[in-house]
Amino acid sequence: MMNKKILITVLIVEGVVASLALLFIIVAVWNKPLGPVLGLPTSTPQKVAALSNPPADVQDGSISIPEPTATPASLLSQLVSRIMKPATANAALCDGPSVMTLLLIGSDERSEGYLYGLADSIRIVRIDFNTPSMTMVDIPRDLWVEIPGIADHYGVTHGKLNQAYFFGNPGMGYYDGPGEGPGLLARTLEQNFGISVDHYLAVDIKTFIRLIDAMDGIDIYLDSKIDLNENHDGGNPEYVLEPGSHHLDGTMALRLAMNRYPTIFQRARNQDIVIHAIENKLLTPAMLPMLPQLATQFTNAVQTDLSPNTINKLLCLSQKMTKENTTTVAFPETMFTGDHIYDPYRQVNTYILDSDFSQIRLYLTDFLNGTWPK
Repeated sequence: MMNKKILITVLIVEGVVASLALLFIIVAVWNKPLGPVLGLPTSTPQKVAALSNPPADVQDGSISIPEPTATPASLLSQLVSRIMKPATANAALCDGPSVMTLLLIGSDERSEGYLYGLADSIRIVRIDFNTPSMTMVDIPRDLWVEIPGIADHYGVTHGKLNQAYFFGNPGMGYYDGPGEGPGLLARTLEQNFGISVDHYLAVDIKTFIRLIDAMDGIDIYLDSKIDLNENHDGGNPEYVLEPGSHHLDGTMALRLAMNRYPTIFQRARNQDIVIHAIENKLLTPAMLPMLPQLATQFTNAVQTDLSPNTINKLLCLSQKMTKENTTTVAFPETMFTGDHIYDPYRQVNTYILDSDFSQIRLYLTDFLNGTWPK
């Protein structure tokens, strides 16, 4: 009888050990970033992920072991339940940080993967888990900036802001620092404008089209006509969007987002139209339950350092967001003037936007502090 009790005890202990090992594996995967991390000091306060911040009795080893009748599976369930329980002292929703900043990149890469590609769109997103709210600002891609960390490659020290992402991606072999293209772009933003971000998400052209199509398209409303023909001559009537409502598939949404006629600032305006249409579609009652499925479907098609745990928190927050709590802000166009400069890397005179970087810094500081827009 004694031997039988000892055997049962050993089996229970082995089950508990195996369950704990499985739990820690789950924790590691749950909190592991999906891509290379930025390796930058964050500009917003961070909260340790729930799964890696167990209760005090787990931390100090004083957690009580259930009665022998408890199975390893039930023990694992209890531990997961306790560890994932939201911290009541944290005012933020969905067990998130108070604020998260996300570098959002629209890559013009057309092939598989993220080996190359310029940053066709550069935006910083401020996500407030307390309100909740989301604010987004477009950073003009044609600003001529200092690009750190690659001077030993063809003497490249400066370039357009969108080139920082290009030089950093692994296909170029120019950059050895953390975060690949998003990492070098984030460092370029920090060096020139003093802004630090927490995470990044890059989406290439193919993924953008697939995402819109997976949502069964988006609906937009235009106040004025937009001609999306290459020469803007109305040659193909299908590419002429008259004032009023339109339903766009992925290809047409991309065509609108990339159009910059009649001025370079039109691209950002068109992208705002598309982004708001995506937000409106995703926040509809019909789409909200589908967000986890969409996230799973496209996780491997994007370039990001978000972990499954962080993505889960963002999905949770999206359920609590309203259209009124999402805002897009833009710098005053009067801050920028068009100019040309010689690009020694490409050996051409290239169009750039010139601006007072100290003014951009002030705007972005207010943006991160949640005081712009007021």
